[in-house]
Amino acid sequence: MKISLFVTCLSDVLFPQVAEAMARLLARHGVKLEFPEVQTCCGQPAYNSGYWEESRQSARTILDAFEDSDFVIAPSGSCTHMIHQYPGLFREDPVYWAKAKALHHKTYEFTQFMVQVLGVTDLGAQFPHKVTYHPSCHGSRLLGVKEEPMALLGSVRGLELVPLPYGEDCCGFGGTFAIKMADISGAMVTEKSDHVLETEAEVLVGLDMACLMNIAGNLRHRGEQVRVMHLAELLYEGVSHT
Repeated sequence: MKISLFVTCLSDVLFPQVAEAMARLLARHGVKLEFPEVQTCCGQPAYNSGYWEESRQSARTILDAFEDSDFVIAPSGSCTHMIHQYPGLFREDPVYWAKAKALHHKTYEFTQFMVQVLGVTDLGAQFPHKVTYHPSCHGSRLLGVKEEPMALLGSVRGLELVPLPYGEDCCGFGGTFAIKMADISGAMVTEKSDHVLETEAEVLVGLDMACLMNIAGNLRHRGEQVRVMHLAELLYEGVSHT
């Protein structure tokens, strides 16, 4: 069985430790990830900006790259959801529509794959810290990823999980939204950071580095010391120290 890593742009360029943590965690459970080097951006920035033909160009590369994979796993709910949108991009192209439908059904966000496919919730991790969780919009609302991260966090020894007030509220990133509507985006992330600080958590964890990068930037700008981590990083650190 061929199980492949879709690394995503942010993980590849800015946060490679996230993909590495995910790969190492999966390896501990018998999953050796393949990495098709021809993979590229999922096309979401172009898609969300209305440049659908440019988005199709990226999508075709992704579809060809993962055509012979049995499963594709990504450390991002946002990029995973974009792949799920591919069938709509190729309604007029029966060949790529079929590829898009197939890829949709075999592409999973990291926690989805861990819990739904592998059936693993307890990785044997220890992380004796006070943690709060930000449920990013694409993962929680569009993919429906809600119980999986909670199950994984709930099995970590020593971890104190503190609810994030108004956790379902958007952090204000939204890709190009943060550029086009910078003032509104800034106000939204400031409010999100205020709620993170309310929890008095040592660590903020989530599933999407785009959202976490946005919140972390605001916290750093304010001189706050909250550590911001992808869930895969937290879990891998937790199993590495056991």
